[in-house]
Amino acid sequence: MVTEQFIGNRDQSLQCNWMQLDMNEHEETAKALKMRLSELRTHVTKVEHELHKPLAADSEDQAIELENQEALEVIEKTEVTEIHQIEATLKRISEGTYGTCVKCGGPIDPKRLKALPTAATCVSCSV
Repeated sequence: MVTEQFIGNRDQSLQCNWMQLDMNEHEETAKALKMRLSELRTHVTKVEHELHKPLAADSEDQAIELENQEALEVIEKTEVTEIHQIEATLKRISEGTYGTCVKCGGPIDPKRLKALPTAATCVSCSV
């Protein structure tokens, strides 16, 4: 009886330690993602400012500025998409579902999460 109780307590302790390790890892991920989110928001604000500047009067300069605006629009779209991915990831972390595939409910390989912290799906579901 005492041995079974010891084993049960030990298993609970190991599980708590594992969960704590997992939470600490997720906290580090959340911290890094929040820093990236701040950088992206700052940059998107600058890009939006550039996109709303009046065009030059010279038609040759206007052509160049329009080309630059097209490139900035692509950058803005890419960065806004990344912002949404980070916000969704931070929500999953706070809800305790980070690392669980949003499609099949299975675990996402930690190697995948390390390489792509915003991954919402396991490898099988991402194809």
